Amino acid sequence: MFDSKYDSLKLENQICFPLYAASREIIKQYKPFLDELDLTYTQYIAMMLLWEKKTLTVKEMGESLYLDSGTLTPMLKKLEGKGFLTRARSTTDERNLNVTITEAGEALKERAVHVPAQMAQCSKLEPEEALMLYRILYKMLGKTEG
Repeated sequence: MFDSKYDSLKLENQICFPLYAASREIIKQYKPFLDELDLTYTQYIAMMLLWEKKTLTVKEMGESLYLDSGTLTPMLKKLEGKGFLTRARSTTDERNLNVTITEAGEALKERAVHVPAQMAQCSKLEPEEALMLYRILYKMLGKTEG
């Protein structure tokens, strides 16, 4: 597979590097659209989850978004400060912190509805390629698609 014992250390032979670089480039392409919403990419994916689920625990959000509490907690505080969500201890289990979308958070959904289409125009992939990549990435994450 490799000619030299050090070939495995070449950047060009790492699957993680193009994934990392592509992720950074995609997030960079989101920036102008998300700036209009006053959201970072991480805040945007948190809002997407809340638009879908309405209420989740912080733990559930972390699992769904692949974020640890050190990243999630300050980000949720900022979104709460913007009025897009509330955080409150569960009445049934005080260990759980529930995150719930607000009316302002729901209203933001209307302003964000065009972001996916705008991003699709930035893609260099054909629709079939994008679907294939989507499936491969979720397979790598150990999840079935969708």
